[in-house]
Parts: sequence; C-alpha cells; structure tokens
Amino acid sequence: MQQAETRTHPQLETQTYCGVRLASAGRTGESAHPGCQGYEGRVERVVVLALDGVYPFELGIPARVFGSAEGRYEVLTCTVDGRPVRSNSDFSITVEHGPDVLRTADTVVIPPFALTDLGTDLPEAVAEALRAIRPDTRIVSICTGAFVLAAAGMLAGRRATTHWQLAGLFRRMFPDVDLDADVLFVDEGSLLTSAGAASGVDVCLHLVRKDHGSELANRVARSCVVPPWRDGGQAQYIEQPVPGPTATSTAGTRQWALERLGEPLTLAELADHARMSPRTFARRFNDEVGMSPGRWLIQQRVARARQLLESSDLAVDQVAGEVGFGTGASLRQHLHAAIGVSPQAYRRTFQASRRS
Repeated sequence: MQQAETRTHPQLETQTYCGVRLASAGRTGESAHPGCQGYEGRVERVVVLALDGVYPFELGIPARVFGSAEGRYEVLTCTVDGRPVRSNSDFSITVEHGPDVLRTADTVVIPPFALTDLGTDLPEAVAEALRAIRPDTRIVSICTGAFVLAAAGMLAGRRATTHWQLAGLFRRMFPDVDLDADVLFVDEGSLLTSAGAASGVDVCLHLVRKDHGSELANRVARSCVVPPWRDGGQAQYIEQPVPGPTATSTAGTRQWALERLGEPLTLAELADHARMSPRTFARRFNDEVGMSPGRWLIQQRVARARQLLESSDLAVDQVAGEVGFGTGASLRQHLHAAIGVSPQAYRRTFQASRRS
C-alpha cells in the first residue's frame, strides 16, 4: 500500500502490540510510537466496525492477524453508536470506540453479521457511520459484510464475493454487482470482499503481504498457525457428494507440482503422478480445489514469482524461468492479469516497503 497523506489521529489509551504495552498518543504522519521489534515506520490504523448481530469469530480476525504484524498496524473496534452490540451468539460485545474513529482509519473492516433485518437499504445509523469513512480509505468485508457494501452502492459494477451459501440471495438483492462465489476473496484495490469465516484470515494476510511483502505475511501466518496462502477457492467447500472409500485425492500431486514449478508440467504428467486418467484427474482436481489444474498452476507460479520479486535480485527473465513461465514476457502477461502491474513495478513497490 502506498504511503498515505499526513493525518492526525486523536489521542487514544494505551494499546498492546505483540504482547508489549505501548502508549499511543496522537500521531501525525509517522507513528508516534515504535512498533514492536523496533519498527519505527508509519503504523497503519485498522478500524473494525461491529454491527448488530456480529459473528464473534470473524470480529476477532483483524486484531489477531494485523496484531501479529510486528507493530505495522494498530487495530481499533467500534460500533455505529459506541454502544454494545449483540453478537449472533448468546452474548453481547462492548467496544471502546464510536463511529468517529472511522474518520481516522487507513483500513476499515466490516465483519459478518446476522442478515435478519438487512434489506437493500441500509439502516440510517449504519449509512451514517459509512459516510464518516474518508474516500481514500481501504474497505474490507468478510462474508455478509459484502451485503453492507453493496447496499451502500460501493460495489455497483464491481467484482465481489461473499459466502457461497448466500450467493443466490446476494445476486437477487444486488444484480448490479459482478458476484464471483468461487473465490476466497476479491481485491478491487480500495475495496476487498471475502467469503465466509476463515477467508477473513486469507484476506487479512493478503493485505499484510500487499503492504509489507511475503516474508512478513509468512511470519504472521506462522504466528497465527495458519497457512500463508490457501489453494483454490470456495468451490472446494460447496457441498458435494461424498467420494467413495477408494477415491484418491490429488493433494499429493499438488505438493509434487509445487516442488517442480520450474518444469513444464502437463495435465498428462500430473494425472500420471496421481495414477489417474487425465479426465478423472481433472474432474477430481476441480472437485477438491475449485478450479482446473492449469489455472491452479498459473496461480502457484504467479505467487512464487511475487515472492522471488520481493525477496531476490534475480532478473525478470530468471524469475520467469524459476517459476515455469519460460520468458519474461510470459511472466509480465500473467502478473499483469493477476494483479495489474508489471514485474518491475511490483519489485519497486516491495523494495521500497522493505526499506521503510
């Protein structure tokens, strides 16, 4: 994420970063306090908006993930009026902040909540809280949080996702949104939407990776005891007929392929490793991962290329060879299709991030 304009935040009480309590007086531009492990760069403020009926598990994801990022972020939680909110469980949740803190956010996260009372028009208190968010703020939804963004008109004409079980309802309510119910999250730049539950972890790790590179994101993932990147999309979690007891998984072949990304792997070779016919392998792979083997391989090669661009000084052509794209031109094409930038621009961004 590029450096934002200088901002002044109101004084807050003592916060805790990575288990170390630090005074967080108001800040202007650069962080007014050091991050943990000596981090002295600009600390991004993440504000989590808890709505009535909030899901407690997902509400805690931003604090858990961003709070493990070695002082790069501070996470605050608010409600639309500063009062406690009901959770979708048998307890209510009390927060420290009201909607005014949304004006100070670099990133706003809207966790999922019970959809009981939500229509295509937002409750006025929720709409007013959203109006407090500055236009340059990054906004992230988890699961049903996408319904709020859509009802606010933020997703019109954009690609988005939500939980696969709610895809039909979402499309009926918001036909002007390009809903993709097969993916774990969608990054549209300043607007990100994610699917259910654990995909909130995926999108938060994605933002750490986007802001500060794969090395930090991997450390955060290890701290949270979660994979730094999950293969496939939501389609693998949609209810499917239970396979027979003799059915063979493609998991071993996926791991085998990850160790050979630099080689020109074919469907026939993958199927042969899995001891299946190509047709059976492709069908089983799609059932388990939610996409074709070819599309999955491209995703893995792009992910590995991004890691090498961030952490090594290899030339673009060398990176392309290491990940199996063959030529720099092919790498540029696939990287631009995936994230909209060239390898050189991507490397400049993360080299600057590592120096900051």
